[in-house]
Order: sequence, then C-alpha cells, then structure tokens
Amino acid sequence: MSDPAPTSTAPAPLPARAGAIRFRRVLLPGAVATALAAVLLAPLPQATAADDAYYRDAQGKTGAPLKQALHAIISEDTTQLTYSQVWEALKVTDADPARPGNVVLLYSGISRSASSNGGNTGQWNREHVWPQSHGGFGTAPGPGTDLHHLRPEDVQVNSARGNKDFDEGGSPVANAPGNYTDSDSWEPRDAVKGDVARMVFYMAVRYEGGDGFADLELNDTAGNGSVPYLGRLSVLKEWHEQDPPDAAEKRRNDVIFEDYQNNRNPFIDHPEWVEAIW
Repeated sequence: MSDPAPTSTAPAPLPARAGAIRFRRVLLPGAVATALAAVLLAPLPQATAADDAYYRDAQGKTGAPLKQALHAIISEDTTQLTYSQVWEALKVTDADPARPGNVVLLYSGISRSASSNGGNTGQWNREHVWPQSHGGFGTAPGPGTDLHHLRPEDVQVNSARGNKDFDEGGSPVANAPGNYTDSDSWEPRDAVKGDVARMVFYMAVRYEGGDGFADLELNDTAGNGSVPYLGRLSVLKEWHEQDPPDAAEKRRNDVIFEDYQNNRNPFIDHPEWVEAIW
C-alpha cells in the first residue's frame, strides 16, 4: 500500500533507555552516514548472560505459557516511534553494507538510495509485513510503527503485495524477481522467507489485544482479508526452517533493541521457540 511523501520535519530524538550502559545515537538526517558506519562495522554480539537475563522469565516454558512470557518481555518499557521517525530509522536498520547511503528493499532485494523515499514510482516506502488492515491499526504509534515488521520496499511492489497473506505459488511479480503472487497470497524471494516468517511471529506475540490494539493471530488460511489474522502458518513455519537468521537479520534486531524500541524479536534470538509455541 503506497505511503504519502515524507515531510521535511526532522524526527525528534528518541528517549534514552533507562539503565542502558551505552549511549543512544541521535539520528538526525545529517548524521545518518556516521550512524550507518558505526552500525555496519560493529561486531555481532555473542550469546551472553545479558541474553539470559532478558529472556529469564521465558526459560523452560512451552506453548501458551511461553507465548505469554515472551509477550510480557517484549512489551515492557518499549519506545514507540512516530510514523515520520520510521523513515529515518529504516535508513539505518536496512542500510546496504556494500553501498553506503542506500537501503536494501525487502522483496525486490535491490539497493536504492536511502533518500529516495516517498510515494512516487521509483521511490521506496514503508511496507507493513503484517498488513495494517489485518488488525486495523493504521500508522499510529504501536503496531503501525513497529520496526520489527516495517521494511523498505519499492512503491509499486508494495502496492502489488497489498494486504495479501503469505503462501506459495502464483505468477512472477514485476520488478521483484523471485516473488510470486495470486489473488490472495504473496510468496517472497527465498533469501527473505525466514525473515518474513519471524517478523509475523513477533507481531502475533507482541500484540495480544491488551494494549488498545487488536489481538493479532496466525492461522493456516490465505485470503483472511480485513481481520486480525494472517496466514498461512504452516508455510511460514517451513520458511522459518528453510531460511534461518543470518548476520544481517541479527544485527537489525540488535539495532532496533539498542537504538530505537528497547525490545527484541525473540524468534531471531531463539528460533526453536517457533515450534515450542506453534
């Protein structure tokens, strides 16, 4: 679904996370290049006691108790962005390490100038991997601005995806090699199938209906339409297994946690929890 062109107002600095050891970077448009360099050159953290502490209340649980514990963990003390702030955040979270100043588009897989964002043909806009209409959450702070499922995508490709569920098959998508679509479903390219699955797993755990938003749930249906459900669960689980988290996905999770929202996608950190819940 196409977005309106960005405003010229610079996003306000985000509040610091209480108790954080490191300082947050203030990402003003003129400092994006410096921020990108710091992010892309930073070593990937290894599993440490900090990870154990973050997920302490989820350890040893399965099924509904695990889902409830993870919901509480990733919902506590989070920072919510405005929809305007998302523009600048995506320039960092989805930066192309091979081409500074560019972002990598999710479905298309191409590199495009980070400054070419807007709502016109040839630009990129903000793709909601969990469609806004599957829950009616719009673009207000909350699920509509949650970076864990927002990604840069070509305006026309974003429109072609619309609010379709995820499934396999269909016809090739113009301007997005390796993607397929039919009347009610979308199949992303192989390199991001697991990324897509883990994004929607996160959304189904993060938004449970107790915070003023709809209870987002996964089912095994394509063509859900305008309801707070998204499918197909069985296919998404297969994609999760076929395409495990890579270094770029892990780094993106770290950046969102440390510099923006103060929460993590647990299914990137612990892929085994998908089968434990679903």
